[in-house]
Amino acid sequence: MPAKARPSQAAVEQRRQSVLRYVADHGDLRIDTLAARFDVSLMTMHRDLDDLAGRHLLRKERGRAVAFPALTMETATRFREDTGLPAKTALCAAVAGRVAPGSTVLMDDSTTLYPLAGMLARHERLTVVTNSVGLARRLGAAPGVDVTLLGGRYRSEFDSCTGPEVTRALARIHADLLLTSATAVLDGRLFHPLSEYVEVKEAMLGSAGEAVLLADHTKFGKRATYAYGTAARYRTVVTDTATPAAELAALRATGTDVRTVEPAAD
Repeated sequence: MPAKARPSQAAVEQRRQSVLRYVADHGDLRIDTLAARFDVSLMTMHRDLDDLAGRHLLRKERGRAVAFPALTMETATRFREDTGLPAKTALCAAVAGRVAPGSTVLMDDSTTLYPLAGMLARHERLTVVTNSVGLARRLGAAPGVDVTLLGGRYRSEFDSCTGPEVTRALARIHADLLLTSATAVLDGRLFHPLSEYVEVKEAMLGSAGEAVLLADHTKFGKRATYAYGTAARYRTVVTDTATPAAELAALRATGTDVRTVEPAAD
């Protein structure tokens, strides 16, 4: 019987991202269960998990793989939507005043921005451009808000669109303001587990005159597979008071303005 061909590095990384999503969906799994699920040897699964743990994407504990709570929520919109609402609402309230009547605002697919939809609905003249189906639904009923949904490949787990159609459309747009969040922030650097969403975020940054990052404390101290620059690319970073002091210092070291807000009690 011929020897089994070794998978390419790209195939290995694709499997590891699938493992990460599976662990994130389930929270806590035995390593032998994962090996059987992905049809690899126990040694291979240990290597995969060592790699993911080394990138701060999950924890490996005594024969088990354990998801970080924040990354579990970042994996799918259905997990993120109702999580951490006091912090998200406080962050959105802190930036709502930056949205000027008559302006064009870019918003990404972060559920952090969902509370902002109700705040912006009161505007009489506003154009919002987004790849988020969820945000488009929330803003679509506001009579004074014109919503442009960037179409492309629909990703149901994020309830948003991505791909070259989105980035090409963004190249033809100029927005006054970009409001966005991040999956993970570590030492002032921003990360996302999927390269196609990094491309959308990069394109949005290139299309906006000013950018503001909203990220609650659960996003900090972690990283994901793909980095896309530092907080220096944002005029302001808004976070909550539970963000570690070392992470706040790293943000300020990039030269960005950092604002902290106190979420309302649950």
